[in-house]
Parts: sequence; structure tokens; C-alpha cells
Amino acid sequence: MPDMANPELPVPDGLKLRPFHGVRYTVGDVARVTSPPYDLIGEDDARALLSSHPNNVVRLILPGADRHRYAEARDTLSAWLAEGVLAADPEPAIYVYEQSAGDRVLQRGLIGDVALTPPERRIILPHEDVMPGPVADRLALMRTTQANLEPIFLLYEGGESTARLLTEVATTRAPVTDVVVEDGNGGPGPARRHRLWAITDASEIALLNDDLRDRQALIADGHHRYATYLELQREHHAAGDGPGPWDYGLALLVDSTAYPPDLKPIHRVIPGLPLAQAVARAKGAWQVHEYAVRAEGLAALATAPEPAYLLAGAGGPAHLLTDPDPLQLRHAMPADRSAQWQALNTSILAEFLLPKVWGLHDDERTVRIVHHDPDAAIRQAASTGGTAVILNPLSVDDVLGVAAEGERVPRKSTSFGPKPRTGLIMRTFAND
Repeated sequence: MPDMANPELPVPDGLKLRPFHGVRYTVGDVARVTSPPYDLIGEDDARALLSSHPNNVVRLILPGADRHRYAEARDTLSAWLAEGVLAADPEPAIYVYEQSAGDRVLQRGLIGDVALTPPERRIILPHEDVMPGPVADRLALMRTTQANLEPIFLLYEGGESTARLLTEVATTRAPVTDVVVEDGNGGPGPARRHRLWAITDASEIALLNDDLRDRQALIADGHHRYATYLELQREHHAAGDGPGPWDYGLALLVDSTAYPPDLKPIHRVIPGLPLAQAVARAKGAWQVHEYAVRAEGLAALATAPEPAYLLAGAGGPAHLLTDPDPLQLRHAMPADRSAQWQALNTSILAEFLLPKVWGLHDDERTVRIVHHDPDAAIRQAASTGGTAVILNPLSVDDVLGVAAEGERVPRKSTSFGPKPRTGLIMRTFAND
């Protein structure tokens, strides 16, 4: 079925996962060549990962000293495939991927080639806007390497037939990858076990796709990479390349009913806004509560009614913002958005606190992001003489509700987990 808005692009009739020749490491200690997703890796993290093993996947996903040497990534990938550091599985497969901690299964899902569909088809639903910089970066990497080096993360509500098959595979069959990563996934934490099983049987793959076809999937993580998949697909079809591997993208699909996601906040750091100035300006529109002990401020934020934010920086007290002036807030929020969207703390941050109270644009140059860790955000603010804005996480129901209305939450509003570990499995167009 053609895409009516872009007739040269093929559009599948539903959610579809295709088997592929998984590209996997053959090195002895696979744990040392994996990493968190690319956008969770800071400078110190990158150095530590690169020193842990000469073939760490960071050399592919963040290539070179400036992280943008795409030709270097292409040449490294080609060399590792030629040398046998990486090898493609001989049979195409859909892979069962499991993360566990101790005896507890944290998440179990499917990794395969997901058929690309535009957002207006309402099959794969974005819930965040994307920024041009990260899309351009990932597009240059994918275009140059002709590869998907890490899967995006999709959530869907699955059926019993798929759940039974995943349980049967994970409990009765031998995994093709079984590795324990000591530092958790996406940051410090307890050790996690990562296992992969390959499903190659055509009847089992058909069963999976029969279950998926009429379902919707929410992009939990990887909005910029999914936007990149679509842009790369458009490029190939505009060049007359026709159907090909660019019509699919590497993805992990997880049944959110069986494995509810862990949703964490993403904090902000504003280097150009001194804390004293941020607090002084906020007092004209918010109730401001001072906490001499930062931990007490964080505890108060966790129980405060939304919207609420904790401001902190170099030394001194932390400041909790609550109860914004309703008239100012109402005038700041866009009238064409749903009430659920307008109530999100990230929406109020982007539309009211940043531009109206502080006179700032919510863009990559002005506002830095820090995943999960409030202490890391506060340290970064202190080092730059700026302000850290600590947020509570959004609720999963709010995110799903906004996405179901066809809306998107502001950028970097959510951090769903557990995220797939990068480097366990990759996809190259030449093998697919």
C-alpha cells in the first residue's frame, strides 16, 4: 500500500517485524564491548568504555575524538566484520531479548526489523518532538555505515500467543548470547544479565506477526533514530533505489502489559542562568520554598503536587517551585493543546517557566539535559555557574494519553527503561 502523502514510499498494512541476520560480537568477553545507548554516554563514560576493550561499540556509535567521524565508524565496522570481531548470523531471525537481575526478569521482548510507517498512519506512535541536530548526526552515521547499530525501543500491548512463545523460548531453548554487565544498563546499578535467543522457524515468525499486525506501538526510546530511519528511507526512494533494507529499522518491541516500563525523569541544566537570578525571577510567578538541606528539597519535590521543580546550583540552599500563578500560566499555555498536555510538568517548563519567567528558549544550546540523576545535574550546574532544574517523572498513563491524541510531549520529557544494551546485536544493510 503506498503512502498517500508520499506515494513512492511503501507502507505496510500494520505493525510488522521482519527477521534479519543479526550481527553480533565474537569476542570472548561480550560484556566489555557493550555500552548504554549513545545518548546516555558522557565524556567520562566514553573514555571508560573505550579503555575497557579495544573493540567497544562506542567506537561505532560515537566515532572519533569528536564523536562525529562517521567514515571512521564505517571503516571500523568493515574491518571488524572482515577480521571476524563481528559476524552475521547465517539464518535470518527474530530475537527474543531478556534482561534480568538475580532471579527477577525485568523485561522480555522481540528484536527484529520493524517495518517503517509514517506517524499519520497511527501504527508506530511518537510521543516526543525531535531536534534537527541529533537527527542529522544519526542520519550521517547510518548513511555512512549503512547500518543500524542499536535498536530503538517500542512498547505495545501484546497478546497471549506471543507471551506464551516468548516464555517457551526463554525457558526451554539455549540462548545465542548470555552476558552479565556489572554496571547495570544506562548507568550505575546492580549487575544485569542480558540474553538473546534466535527464532528462525517460519511458523513461529508468522504467529508473532499475526499477533502484531493490528496493534499500535509507542516509541519509548529512540525518537531521533526513528526519525532518522524515515529520512534515510526517503533518501533511498528519492534516489530511485526502490524497496530495500532502508524500509525497516532495528527495534526492540516489549509488551507493556507483561512488562510495565520504568519511567524516569530527565532533568535540565541552564549554564547561562545563575541560581540567584533564576529564583528571583521565579518569585513573581511561583511559590518558592527554600531548603537548606538539598536532600530535604528532593524529598519535598517527590511529594509535591504538579507542576513542581527543584532549583539548585553551586552551594547554598535548594528552592522548590510550586503553585504557579494560574492567570499567568493560562495565558502562557497554547490553547490548541489538550488539557492533559497542558498539565505536563515538561510542557509547563517549556511554555511557561523557561520562556515567560526566565526569557529563555528551550533549545539544545541554552538547555542541557541530564538523564535520571539529580546529583549529576546539580554538579553540572555548579561547574558552569548555572541552574539545575530537577523534575519528577511523568506518568506512563499521561504519556500514552497524549500520544493517543496524536500529540507529542516536549523534547526530552521521558526516559523509559530498561533500555536495550547497545552492542549485543546490530544490523547491516549488506547482510539484510
